[in-house]
Amino acid sequence: MSIAIVTDSNSGITQKQGQELGISVIPMPFYIDGELYYEDINLTQEEFYRKLEHDAKITTSMPAVGDVMDLWKRLLEDHDEVLYIPMSSGLSSSCETASIVAEDEFPGKVLVVNNQRISVTQRQSVLDAITLAKRGMSAGRIKEYLEETRYDSSIYITVDTLSYLKKGGRITPAAAAVGTLLRIKPVLQIQGEKLDSFAKCRTMKQAYTVMLEAIQSDLSDRFGLEDHPEDAVIAAAYTCSREDAEEWKAVIEEAFPGHEIHMDPLSLSVSCHIGPGSRAVTISKRLPDDVK
Repeated sequence: MSIAIVTDSNSGITQKQGQELGISVIPMPFYIDGELYYEDINLTQEEFYRKLEHDAKITTSMPAVGDVMDLWKRLLEDHDEVLYIPMSSGLSSSCETASIVAEDEFPGKVLVVNNQRISVTQRQSVLDAITLAKRGMSAGRIKEYLEETRYDSSIYITVDTLSYLKKGGRITPAAAAVGTLLRIKPVLQIQGEKLDSFAKCRTMKQAYTVMLEAIQSDLSDRFGLEDHPEDAVIAAAYTCSREDAEEWKAVIEEAFPGHEIHMDPLSLSVSCHIGPGSRAVTISKRLPDDVK
């Protein structure tokens, strides 16, 4: 059967990259000082951070249901099924909304994957879906596989400033003030449904060490891949400039020699809560060759 694969821009996949991969990428909407913007359409990464640093009022939103339905209808004119891989349901209601609409309006034709991923781990799910579709797997079986393996990934993030966590209500003003005074660099974790606290560090260098040790622990203990590290996909993400992020990528490559480290900007839906200057490292299990 012919399968159309759809994701959203939280995957880090740009419109141009989506065309090259043969998939559709729904741009995430943002309201900035009351004006509507769409990621990678009329809002670039650079513009977003300029507005964020100038204290613009930024609120996230989910894609308009009508726009999503129109895309599905167009794709079903040329495909038998649509497989939609949105951002984690633990970070947005867009996945749940899409699931309801798909079941009501496109039963058996549109399948929505809830596999708790975002940013480069969500991108990996999309790449796995493309591979599985090429292997002849049905959309329903791809959905089952991606949801069965939903927790086979981790994201660890350190932030440069606590002010955005304070703005978003994730820490209290008092905790932000004390943390800033002590120059705390928190390490946050996304391992499934939400953004959680993982560790508190005093320097960025210490935060790097904590995150790399966490990846190594996941590799050997959680995923049992100590003897087969090649079966893990390790990637990097950031909210700073690409030039600054290259230094972080080099640190990861030194810690995990032999791994080809893919790096993307972090999703803007996460970035607006953590601010510029953040760095992340992720791990996912590689798609086995025998899954068909």
